[in-house]
Amino acid sequence: MQSLEAAPDGVAAVAHRIVHGGARFREPVAIDTDVERALEALTELAPLHNAPALAALAEARRALPDVPHVAVFDTAFHATMPEEAFTYAVPAIWRDRWGIRRYGFHGLSVQWASEQVRVPRLVVCHLGGGCSVTAVRDGRSVDTTMGFSPLEGVPMATRSGSIDPEIALHLQRTGRLELEEIEHALEHESGLAGLSGISARMEELERSDDPAAGLAVAVFTYRVACAVGAMAAALGGLDALVFTGGVGERSGRIRTDVSERLRFLGDVRVEVVVAREDVVAARAARALLATP
Repeated sequence: MQSLEAAPDGVAAVAHRIVHGGARFREPVAIDTDVERALEALTELAPLHNAPALAALAEARRALPDVPHVAVFDTAFHATMPEEAFTYAVPAIWRDRWGIRRYGFHGLSVQWASEQVRVPRLVVCHLGGGCSVTAVRDGRSVDTTMGFSPLEGVPMATRSGSIDPEIALHLQRTGRLELEEIEHALEHESGLAGLSGISARMEELERSDDPAAGLAVAVFTYRVACAVGAMAAALGGLDALVFTGGVGERSGRIRTDVSERLRFLGDVRVEVVVAREDVVAARAARALLATP
């Protein structure tokens, strides 16, 4: 949540970052009761993010009932992905009636990075607690690693990233774990935490001599590099690679390891961009409220 414009006598408006906007919300929108209900219905698609965001939204609307509140969506930047990139190879009823498709996330961060590094073919690695890799052509998203939910893609702090879906089916079918236990493990006990058994924090893993910590870092950089290669294929080449997010900005080792794995791509410009989703959200809200 970011105040749009603070003045001595109060706040002019409030912008709220909402992770999942579903198929409906592709642009910033002024929040009213109907919008709030629609956002509540999307919570199950991104429970780690949308639920806290809605709680913050409700608190902000109670505290500041007389100013406009604007929702700005992480999924919106990826609305430009072509059909072949956002479509899953699943039955038509899943796609057409139930909305099963790839949405993409970290859009505010990727948008900011693409505005700071203006090249025709850009790959943005947003690496933090959540991680994604996005292909940006001429400032527009054409593919990204996160899909229907923020669980897909490369390994993250506590999230698994992409796994064979049969794993979850097998664990439930054989009675080893219930659905809720599987979901909790994939969201909270996997990723760097699950690989290392030590920590979900990259800086702690980098300091550790434990072989499991080394494996976690190696798996992470391998998967990120593979994702960059896939995004370069989507772009037909690569002009620049951006690292952003907490890990992307602060870990020289991760940037070096990923870049070394990508040496086959040739001489590619590498940049570090400090994530500023707050600026993108505030700017979008300002533009919306300024529209007659």
